[in-house]
Amino acid sequence: MSGSLLKSDFYFELPPELIAQDPLEERTSSRLLVLDRHTGAVSHHVFREIGDFLRPGDCLVLNNTKVIPARLLGEREGTGAHVELLLLKRKSVDVWESLVRPGKKCRPGTRLTFGDGLLKAEILETVEEGNRLVRFSYEGIFEEVLDRLGEMPLPPYITHKLQDKNRYQTVYAKHEGSAAAPTAGLHFTKELLAGLEKKGIRLAYVTLHVGLGTFRPVKEENLLEHHMHSEHYQVSQETADLINKTKAEGGRIICVGTTSCRTVESAADEEGILRPGSEDTNIFIYPGYRFKVLDALITNFHLPESTLIMLVSALAGREHVLAAYEEAVRERYRFYSLGDAMLVL
Repeated sequence: MSGSLLKSDFYFELPPELIAQDPLEERTSSRLLVLDRHTGAVSHHVFREIGDFLRPGDCLVLNNTKVIPARLLGEREGTGAHVELLLLKRKSVDVWESLVRPGKKCRPGTRLTFGDGLLKAEILETVEEGNRLVRFSYEGIFEEVLDRLGEMPLPPYITHKLQDKNRYQTVYAKHEGSAAAPTAGLHFTKELLAGLEKKGIRLAYVTLHVGLGTFRPVKEENLLEHHMHSEHYQVSQETADLINKTKAEGGRIICVGTTSCRTVESAADEEGILRPGSEDTNIFIYPGYRFKVLDALITNFHLPESTLIMLVSALAGREHVLAAYEEAVRERYRFYSLGDAMLVL
């Protein structure tokens, strides 16, 4: 892999008004830009037409993680000062690694309260990157208390409040644990998935719990100096068998989202055989990477200079991707988590 790849190589101009602030009423009515990764040719469609580009025997890989309402607004006990907590990773039954704002005021020993005391917390210690270990106390079941008090942890570039929590959740979300949605999957409805299965397209589910590192900007200009955040994934025996069978029979593996892509590429051996298991991955995919499993990708439009646009560029080539993004800007596509979709074939 080249050591001369620079962050600035992945910059593009994005008018702020193209950042989608609200989901469309109908999931499948998002626009779909189709990019031929070999020629760079681009065509424009609607997401409900996705089946036109898939063949019987192909396999869609979907990330069935479920976003938890991980954003808690409360106050410091005794002072009443406002505090915001973002749950990142469960460490034990009642202890979570969390992002706390304002951090300077929340030293170990600080007590917090949420929802008029329905949920209480104590800061235990400061860990890497300034995150805090927080122990919660409550009556009843934590998930039910969280569902009542928590808000969806929308990315920082979305300023509107989400009216319906379920719209930042895929229709096949199953295993709780994400701090962000695998957003390429937001365009699917149960009806669309059933129609694809009827056509002979296989559906394989993996689980990768998306961390907030997804939104962390790349600070180093030299990509080789960037350290990726770690995320936990699971691949079942059934899923590994289905994907390996599809490959062996000549079908294509089409990952829905960069998280599904990172999961299968992390779980495969050098021969491209998928292994079941439960692991952490910090895989960083950028141009020069040789894909072992993935053949095509369904994804949203990503931030300039982000690790996500670098992953897409590894598949389709930086020039093709940036040209397609310029076209998307000209055509006024909606960008980011609640925006439109792209299929790279």
